[in-house]
Amino acid sequence: MYVCLCQGVTDREIREAADNGISSMRQLGKELGVGRQCGRCACSAREILREARRPDYLALANMLAQPA
Repeated sequence: MYVCLCQGVTDREIREAADNGISSMRQLGKELGVGRQCGRCACSAREILREARRPDYLALANMLAQPA
């Protein structure tokens, strides 16, 4: 889904940027241009970035539950 229409940035690209170490809207703006033009995408982009940076506790619990 397109999040930033001005720059043509999708939610997938934001998640990929988060996987590559982007952790703030300032960095996201520098990297992808999100939130730099009209600003309407900032709230959605921030939420997607926050969600992508959230630790996956279920995967961690499953990994720890595996026998050594």
